[in-house]
Amino acid sequence: MFQLLANDSSSKARRGRLTTSHGVIETPIFMPVGTQGSVKAVSPDELRQLKAQIILGNTYHLFVRPGVDVVQHFGGLHRFIAWDGPILTDSGGYQVFSLAKLRKITDEGVHFQNHLDGSPCFIGPETAMEIQAALGSDIAMAFDECPHYPCDYDYAARSLDLTLRWAERCRRWAGEHAKRPAVFGIVQGSTFADLRRKSAEALTALDFDGYAVGGVSVGEPEDEMFRAIENSEPFLPAHKARYAMGLGTPPQIVEMVARGIDMFDCVLPTRIARNGTAFTAAGTLNLKNAIYARDKQPIEEGCACPACAQFTRGYIRHLIKAEEILGLRLITLHNLHFYLHLMEKIRASIEDGSFGEFRKSFVSNYQIRATDVEK
Repeated sequence: MFQLLANDSSSKARRGRLTTSHGVIETPIFMPVGTQGSVKAVSPDELRQLKAQIILGNTYHLFVRPGVDVVQHFGGLHRFIAWDGPILTDSGGYQVFSLAKLRKITDEGVHFQNHLDGSPCFIGPETAMEIQAALGSDIAMAFDECPHYPCDYDYAARSLDLTLRWAERCRRWAGEHAKRPAVFGIVQGSTFADLRRKSAEALTALDFDGYAVGGVSVGEPEDEMFRAIENSEPFLPAHKARYAMGLGTPPQIVEMVARGIDMFDCVLPTRIARNGTAFTAAGTLNLKNAIYARDKQPIEEGCACPACAQFTRGYIRHLIKAEEILGLRLITLHNLHFYLHLMEKIRASIEDGSFGEFRKSFVSNYQIRATDVEK
């Protein structure tokens, strides 16, 4: 499934190729997030024009609305959303723990009331696998518990033991079904190095199709985020894809690539676009600011996205201030293009041996203006 094509001599960065039933994915790759079957404000045709290779859906959200039976009625998630490329589905574990109104965690799984209408639901390891297979996912994630940050060692250890028991059941389910998605195990262990190692080694022994590092981007400081990757990566097999879940800002992604990660997803490009904020190589621009009212420049000079090819900062600011939908769409298209083009440059730099120089230059030139990114 995963072919390693090149390694960077100055770091752990890798250039790879991931093959799925709906197409080949060149890594490192950024995956736009379509939680409820839609990347917000962007059509599938526009995603193709942006050269998106794979998108995400979420098991929990699609399970509670519109329901698996509805998606199956339309022939699966690919046909339902008119996307013919690969789809990765998160298991829903994080949403069960963060959104469910009431929940009871047992070895069996999680009984909960969904956040829409309070109706009783259940998701366990086998259920999560069955839902993702029914959706037609290309890559399914094992069901896990994502511990909150901060948490103490005892809680993290108990949580990890539960996640590993669930991982065994997900892997057993995969072994019993010939027609199934690829299944990735999820490394947990919070901020504790020994637990991260225990998790990675146990999951490797189960021989999943790929591996994710979970429990990052849940409120921890950036150095803890990096440390979670560093404490997990050495114990994951080199011949399998590695995915950092829910990350991150552009410089964080560059740094995670340098630490051996191949796949990323994050809601930032679409979320901050809805607040009028755009990514550039020098940081972020909040186009709501009055300074841009008469600015005739594109969001970023030299950018080939649909927004920068035709429109000025001043016009886009007007759209945002007037609450015109086109404004948030244009910034969303720009931000997704920025992330996807960044990954193209990362792949090229690994191939030609210049990743070390690219990493140093990009990270040093990029600064997130704290007043620009609206939380």
